[in-house]
Amino acid sequence: MDEARLRRLLDVGRSLITQLDPEAVFARLLEVARELTGARYAAIGVLDERRERLERFLTAGIDDDTHRLIGQLPGGHGVLGVLIDEPQRLRLADVAAHPRSYGFPLAHPPMTTFLGVPIVVEDQAWGNLYLTEKDGGEFTDDDEEAAVVLADWAAIAISNSRLYRAVRERRDELERAVRGLETTTEISRALGGETDLERVLELVVKRSRALLDARSAEIALLDGDEFVIAAVAGEGVGGVPGTRISIDESLAGAALKSGRLQRVPEIPRDSFAYRELGARSALVTPMSFRNRPVGFLIVFDRLRGDRPFNEEDERLLEAFAASAAIAVATAQHAGDEALRRSIEASERERSRWARELHDETLQQLAALRVLLSGALRSGDHDRLQTAVGDAIEYLKTGVGDLRSLITDLRPAALDEFGIESALEALAERVSRQTDAVVDLEVDLVHDDEADSRYSPEIEATVYRVVQEALTNAVKHGEATRVHVRVSDRDGTVNVTVRDDGKGFNPQESSAGFGLLGIRERLALVRGTLKIESAPGVGTTLEISISLLTPRPPPDAGRASRAVPP
Repeated sequence: MDEARLRRLLDVGRSLITQLDPEAVFARLLEVARELTGARYAAIGVLDERRERLERFLTAGIDDDTHRLIGQLPGGHGVLGVLIDEPQRLRLADVAAHPRSYGFPLAHPPMTTFLGVPIVVEDQAWGNLYLTEKDGGEFTDDDEEAAVVLADWAAIAISNSRLYRAVRERRDELERAVRGLETTTEISRALGGETDLERVLELVVKRSRALLDARSAEIALLDGDEFVIAAVAGEGVGGVPGTRISIDESLAGAALKSGRLQRVPEIPRDSFAYRELGARSALVTPMSFRNRPVGFLIVFDRLRGDRPFNEEDERLLEAFAASAAIAVATAQHAGDEALRRSIEASERERSRWARELHDETLQQLAALRVLLSGALRSGDHDRLQTAVGDAIEYLKTGVGDLRSLITDLRPAALDEFGIESALEALAERVSRQTDAVVDLEVDLVHDDEADSRYSPEIEATVYRVVQEALTNAVKHGEATRVHVRVSDRDGTVNVTVRDDGKGFNPQESSAGFGLLGIRERLALVRGTLKIESAPGVGTTLEISISLLTPRPPPDAGRASRAVPP
């Protein structure tokens, strides 16, 4: 082999073994093989997995029109099959003279001389390099050696490409696993302190979709013999939340019966998911807590590409669903518990109002009736006149008691004049009705003008927590002096209530409505409560409420949006 051809082979070898795209390797190999051997036509035949026939046949030197006229490409019959049966180099002066010549299609260009060499990758036949129609005669020994070297270079390049692809796939698999672990850890951390069920469901469905790169995802919760779609995320799911589906018609029905994840590679056309969501494939996994099904997490289709869901996706979704089930069950329990406590607290308040109406107002009215009835029956003008005077005093006292009760329910000053005026009236009333001295300090950037007042929810919350804190301090703490400070800075309202009462241990649970009511009201506006107290040293409550919640327009009806106690 002359020096120029050898140098050309070395240069080609360097370029081939550094190429990681198989298609680029094939194109380069065919081009150089024709150049070095003088062949008019070159082809690469790629064997199928059983190495019995050609599954791909790539050519060079034949134009597209001729390709179309030839029709179906060779599958490995005739002379081409010789190299499949016996992967050894083959050189022919006349291919038609070979015993296994199969002939050519009518539109096939004439081919006489032939050179074929196997391409062996990792000691296994991978395919063959075919060269035909050498310019100026037959293929030579140098041509054959050059073709063998090129086939070896191609084998190395194909092996490198396989190795690179395997490494890349493994890297992608590890990256997905790490991403899944990070997402699962992140969602567990995010859900750990979240007890709002709607927020939990939103987080779960969005993160599960991102975790599997799915087009859409949904959470279905059990409700009797139906599923209710409680949360959705992704494309084409806008009108789905709240939809009720019978268990028999749902994709989750099979998962409910088996208690295990179900992979649905092809969604039935009569299913809700296919009709309403246009989904084609899905993963459905139960969310179970203490062997009780909480609901089901379902992801639909890939967002990008057509890679089907696989076992790795199943493992990620199952692990994620396990964490999500705990969060959902916890949020459901917290919601039920909060509702129960709220109902109990409301019932206690109703009982208190009923006692006050019965013990005060009703008794006063009954005494008034007896007084007036007796005077009327006596016929004594002086006694009747005295009874009328006494009745006026009874009515005055009764009106005062009713006004006080109505103020407890909803102070008119809060709606009409704003938070500062309402707090001043509250402090004055508590001081007047008890032996305690209430010192009130209000320092607000927001004033009581209609265009800068807080939202009704914030105003009601501030008023109620101060009201309940004062009741706790005077009634339960037996305080003689209470200092209240209300201020707002940097988008936050801060309330401090400090008393000189008998104090208590904040670590001990209490069934009292006061602190429970304060906590529940603050939870509605995402406020915080800090308690400092100890037996014999009084109590300090520090309350913080964010003002970042959008306020309604100034002309919105405030009284109509009153927050009940």
